[in-house]
Amino acid sequence: MISDPAQYLAIALFVSFVLLIFTGYPVAWIMGGLAVLFTAISVFSDGHLDTFFGVDWGYSSIVVARIYAVMNNWVLVALPMFVFMGIMMDKSGIAEDLMTDLAKLFGRINGGIAITVVLIGVLLAASTGIIGASVVLLAILGVPMMLKHNYDASLACGVVCATGTLGILIPPSIMLVLMADQIRVSVGDLFMGAMLPGLMLGGLYVAFILIYAWLRPTVAPAPENAEPVSFGLVLRVLKSTVPPATLIVAVLGSIFFGIATPTEASGVGALGATLLALFRRRLSFSALHEVLQGTMKTTSYIFALFVGATAFSLVLRGFGGDALIEDSLTALPFGPSGVVVVVLLITFLLGFVLDWIEITLIILPLLAPVLLGLGVDLVWFAVLFAVCLQTSFITPPVGFALFYMKGVAPKGIDTMTIYKGIIPFMTIQLIGVALVFSFPKLATWLPTVAYGP
Repeated sequence: MISDPAQYLAIALFVSFVLLIFTGYPVAWIMGGLAVLFTAISVFSDGHLDTFFGVDWGYSSIVVARIYAVMNNWVLVALPMFVFMGIMMDKSGIAEDLMTDLAKLFGRINGGIAITVVLIGVLLAASTGIIGASVVLLAILGVPMMLKHNYDASLACGVVCATGTLGILIPPSIMLVLMADQIRVSVGDLFMGAMLPGLMLGGLYVAFILIYAWLRPTVAPAPENAEPVSFGLVLRVLKSTVPPATLIVAVLGSIFFGIATPTEASGVGALGATLLALFRRRLSFSALHEVLQGTMKTTSYIFALFVGATAFSLVLRGFGGDALIEDSLTALPFGPSGVVVVVLLITFLLGFVLDWIEITLIILPLLAPVLLGLGVDLVWFAVLFAVCLQTSFITPPVGFALFYMKGVAPKGIDTMTIYKGIIPFMTIQLIGVALVFSFPKLATWLPTVAYGP
């Protein structure tokens, strides 16, 4: 299968990257450092051995032009704006008010508080898109409240971990922005394509909670002396829900209806979140400083990974890594659908050791041309890819969401409790992957209706 000796260096480069991840050293520097190291190895080998590997300093210098092209990309301006929007929405205190009011609204049914966590998680997913922030916030707000009302600790942890990861899928997800840039498809198409699968997963979570609480009322009992539903309570819920929902609809609606580009809509979202925090009297100079600092750190982290991944991918391609991947996938005797399954399995496994950003920046650009050549719809595949990555976030033993949960879990909740609680939701996630795989229109119908075939 290996037709070029240089491809052995491609394999060694990728294996070295995976192994060095476990050192805890910053991933961006690992990728950039390996690109420099393997270029030096290639130059040394070309000068002292009879084998020509095709990568030298002149070739690697192309990375400067590649990085400039990345930094000059207008679409990527949306990243810091959406990050700012998410952090500012968090600072506005909307989630706390919604948790209190929705818990009272659904408090008279078994599993009502868990359903509240899911609904707030969907709202956070459509406003923050940052998994760590969503899981931590839901854990701090929701888990103590569920434990206070005698919920099973495993169920409480499982609901938070699974719901917190919806931010990777439900637009305006920063992951979808990156994916669109890497595989050269419309951000609007991916936002549209991910909407139904994301809401479907949220609906499946709610259905599971209702059925499970009905079959076993003791795991999610209705609170005693719950406040009866009244007009005043409904009004409070609307007062808490309408402003953020309006902002989300304005941002996504302007994209979906072609009024604004994703970049322009991200600016509207950032301004709207700031005005919302100001209206709720949560905006101060110290809060604005924290939001700007958080935005700077997250954006810097992403763009540092851009630099490292650009250098890494360039050298990997120079060694024929893209040809090796293409030959390996096209040689599989499964057809296009079978190739997609293999790719999803590899992605699922890589999700145990790599963050979604590394996988998106390194793996996706190498796979997209192969899948396009096989006739695979890239919008459908990107959404399927996103759902698969979301599953890896909650899969024991190394799902990132589980670590976020453990970091802020109340005393008495151990790792096994979290693992036990996530198992049914992991099963739901796999069902979601299977549904999107089996029914591609879940991902392609909305973009087709909105923008045409």
